[in-house]
Amino acid sequence: MVKVRQDQPIRDDGSVDLDVWLEHLQDLTDIDDIDAIRRACEMANQAQNNCDESVDVWSENTNGSFRIGLEMAQILADLHQDQESLMAAILYRVVRERKLPIERVRKQFGKSIAQLIMGVIQMAAIGSRKNPRIDESVLGSDTAQMDNIRKMLVAMIDDVRVALIKIAERTCAIRGVKDGSRRKRYLVAREVFDIYAPLAHRLGIGHIKWELEDLSFRYLKPNDYKDIAQLLDEKRLDRQDYIDQVVVRLESELESVNIDGEVNGRAKHIYSIWRKMQRKNIEFSQVYDVRAVRILVPKSRDCYAVLGIVHSLWRNIPHEFDDYIASPKQNGYRSLHTAVFGPDGKVLEIQIRTYDMHEEAELGVCAHHLYKGTDDSKRNSDAYEDKIAWLRQVLEWHDDLGESEGFGEMLRGDVVQDRLYIFTPDGHVIDMPKGATPVDFAYRVHTEIGHRCRGAKINGRIVPLNRRLQTGDQVEIMTGSEERPRRDWLNMNLGFVTTPRARAKVAHWFKFQAKEQNADAGRTIVTKEFKRLAIDFEELDLSRICDEVNYKNIEDMYAALGAGDLRLSQIINSAQKQILEDEAEEQLDLALPQTIEHDSDAQGLSIRGVGNLLSTMASCCKPVLGDPISGYITQGRGVSVHREDCTNLIQLQEKEPERIIDVDWGESDQTTYPVDIFIEAFDRSGLLRDVMLIMAAEDVNIIAANTLSDKRENMARLILTVEISSLDLLGRVMDKVNQISNVMQVYRQRSGPNA
Repeated sequence: MVKVRQDQPIRDDGSVDLDVWLEHLQDLTDIDDIDAIRRACEMANQAQNNCDESVDVWSENTNGSFRIGLEMAQILADLHQDQESLMAAILYRVVRERKLPIERVRKQFGKSIAQLIMGVIQMAAIGSRKNPRIDESVLGSDTAQMDNIRKMLVAMIDDVRVALIKIAERTCAIRGVKDGSRRKRYLVAREVFDIYAPLAHRLGIGHIKWELEDLSFRYLKPNDYKDIAQLLDEKRLDRQDYIDQVVVRLESELESVNIDGEVNGRAKHIYSIWRKMQRKNIEFSQVYDVRAVRILVPKSRDCYAVLGIVHSLWRNIPHEFDDYIASPKQNGYRSLHTAVFGPDGKVLEIQIRTYDMHEEAELGVCAHHLYKGTDDSKRNSDAYEDKIAWLRQVLEWHDDLGESEGFGEMLRGDVVQDRLYIFTPDGHVIDMPKGATPVDFAYRVHTEIGHRCRGAKINGRIVPLNRRLQTGDQVEIMTGSEERPRRDWLNMNLGFVTTPRARAKVAHWFKFQAKEQNADAGRTIVTKEFKRLAIDFEELDLSRICDEVNYKNIEDMYAALGAGDLRLSQIINSAQKQILEDEAEEQLDLALPQTIEHDSDAQGLSIRGVGNLLSTMASCCKPVLGDPISGYITQGRGVSVHREDCTNLIQLQEKEPERIIDVDWGESDQTTYPVDIFIEAFDRSGLLRDVMLIMAAEDVNIIAANTLSDKRENMARLILTVEISSLDLLGRVMDKVNQISNVMQVYRQRSGPNA
């Protein structure tokens, strides 16, 4: 049944008697500094009195924000929470309602309490969803949005106290909404039922979970609630007499075997009765655990001894026994459950657990008294960390949320760590892969929004389109009147688009443009990139590159690049391979004649019995590190390396077995080549640091640096000599440097008199 809360002590003038309230609070939990609690109360009360209370758009409760804060603190004290949690709860509502600046709280009470309040405010954003669909036919409507919100909520929590404070606040909200409009009652109940009751259950806070479920059920399905409540009331006296007889009998049996136990009747909650009736398609009279008894004993072995006593007294009902001690529930719940035909043949449910198990069942994670940053944080740390690990992973949450199809498998894939949960401007939540950008978000909302994307705001501030999103961000896409994606979005080095979905949408748009237009765009892209990398068109056979990337002619290759079907990196890699094959003496035409070898061979291969020969990877089978390989001695192109199961190699073995040699993979270290990169930028403080950070992130070693600043023109020119292993890496590094603010141009600089 619904729990009835204890009201606060009120004076004749209608104000709260703070002294009596604080005394009661100390009876509920240990408080180190009661004066600090008093100062928090006085600050909250003063903040409320200084503001106009006539309009309070935030509150579902008719009480003022100060009174709500006190009620939240009482709930948390009943959960044995620490002093910081109680103070944060007292101050939360006045801060959230903008009656008290958070900076004042931080200055007065410290950083930790301010962070708790801000964490709860961040969670409160999920309540800003607009116009949720009202559907009273089924509990658990609006499933997709609820799934996203639950996952986002858990991903945001770093300190479990934040979740507990929010649960306390929502408990106050649903208690106080009884006098509100029908729509307000429904909206609050919908949110509490879908999000906070399951969260309380997963944290193991049994009595809060039952209260939230019963109150939500009361407003979501009022007729069903009243029917079951009436049936319970009609049988209450008879049921209580029956339970009293059972309790006396069990107490006598425990005393006879010297077990110091406690036996009492267990109230059955209305929502759990209704849920069982729906799940098993049975009538009220067939619900076994309307008559229920709970037995508490000192030790685990006593639980099984008592179970034997119960089954010796009354015949147990088949398939109605659960051993949650040997196999605890996901939230850590432990107990023995059995159903028997009790006195007079009436069905009776009995729960057996230790006192510690009972405290765990009622308080859950709160029973550990452990939080990050406390002095005793090492005590029982395994149990606490297990709880937090669950909270972060949300394993099998779907069991309590209507079992939405496929949801369990998705969560088991570590979805919380690999997904982001982003707000739209109207408060809906969209899940995105980790690393997503505003462009990815735009295409996730709608393809047309993506095509028309021109800019983005995150939390009200304009940001670059390649900015990485974070869970909790609210993203607004600024659009133009025409569909006009940018070709730069397909350049992976620039980081505008990271999700396959968005990339496919952009490529699809360009693919349907005129082929001539795509070919012109592709030719421009290749020309610009080759010039930047100091690759001479005259040194390359473009038809060979076409064959390498599987296009019939150069125009088709350019058109595919312009349409997004072909990546620029594929062309660059093919060009590098051609240079390797055609210029064996230099190995790789990268500006400087000398190389920096980290292995015995430029390709990372150890060739047995023939010395140091030029080697290339066969394009027919494309062997990769770890494949079984053999070598074929070509005429003028060194050794061609094939996979051992390559059909071409098998044919060559039959025709020219004398040219087949044994080849082993060498060390994993790559050969690198010194390359000069020229950077021109408007001079500013930190420019060189930003460049160095990119080099470090790409694991590129800088072996020389020359910088020159022109104070008159406010220009800076940098020449960096770096170790590069491939043209693709060189292009990626220059792309990222070119995105640094104030940088005008970046290109590879040739050495020599014509550089």
